[in-house]
Amino acid sequence: MPDLSSPAIMLRATEHGDYDKIITFFTLKRGKISVIAKGAKKSIKRFAGILELFSVLNLVWSFGRGLPVLKEASMVHPFEKIRTNITSTAYASYWCELVYAWMEQGQRQVCLYRLLEYALDQLNCGDVSKHALHITFQLRFMAISGFRPSLDHCNTCRRPLELFGRSCVVFDVRRGGVLCERCSPQKTGLFCLSKGTVKLLCCVLSVPLEKLNRFRFSMQAIEESLRMLEAFAPYYLGKEMKSSRFLKQLDTALPR
Repeated sequence: MPDLSSPAIMLRATEHGDYDKIITFFTLKRGKISVIAKGAKKSIKRFAGILELFSVLNLVWSFGRGLPVLKEASMVHPFEKIRTNITSTAYASYWCELVYAWMEQGQRQVCLYRLLEYALDQLNCGDVSKHALHITFQLRFMAISGFRPSLDHCNTCRRPLELFGRSCVVFDVRRGGVLCERCSPQKTGLFCLSKGTVKLLCCVLSVPLEKLNRFRFSMQAIEESLRMLEAFAPYYLGKEMKSSRFLKQLDTALPR
């Protein structure tokens, strides 16, 4: 079988024996793949300074009897500033863990690849709010994965958000969307979002990727959105990411 090649984002690496590493990439052309990098732990010449988490690389690999073998790797975007900041590293780790946990091997997903590349690039530049970027990534990730929350209309009666009578909008995690004042049950466990926050989240879900950095989140919008997503994302994904625990500790002081 001929060699395969693709741009790829490095998600994780584990040691394999005395000399090798098993590395999982999210590739543009082939989705998530795990390859073995022979001699990556010992050789000075092979892959020296290239196999770094969150970096974008051009890969060449081949299939054999076991795991595919990484033959060549060249750096495209190192995103080195992410790895020098503990908060940036925590956010990038969470996003990569989401992709790693949700994507199946060999499942091509161009939109998700572009989203992760965009988020890592913005995080590396450091010109945007990390919290706003985190909210944006999670919302778009959920939409791509088929779990887009219903925000522009009542999830029960389909009443448009513009016709809601209250400025406080109820979000029901189990139903996966907002509820108007006529359909929201009088019980605990529901989240209340301002109508302005909900409208902002609708815009985040609808605009092209290159226009996402135009949005500005108020402190209220950040706090409401993060609280909602901390409950919504693990409920629909079926589990909580390990890196989210550390991220929550870092997110106790706002803003950053």
